[in-house]
Amino acid sequence: SVTIDYDKCKGPECAECVNACPMEVFEIQGDKVVVAKEDDCTFCMVCVDVCPTDAITVKE
Repeated sequence: SVTIDYDKCKGPECAECVNACPMEVFEIQGDKVVVAKEDDCTFCMVCVDVCPTDAITVKE
């Protein structure tokens, strides 16, 4: 599962995860980043590595 802690996430102003994810799992919807294609996640952990606020949790 891929979860975003919205208390920590800076949303579209950051969007590092959106840009870094090779599988395009994340999308910007309005004023927040959402996990749009969780089934496509390959657990590469790039999103976790690039997130400056540690807002993303990935669990297989």
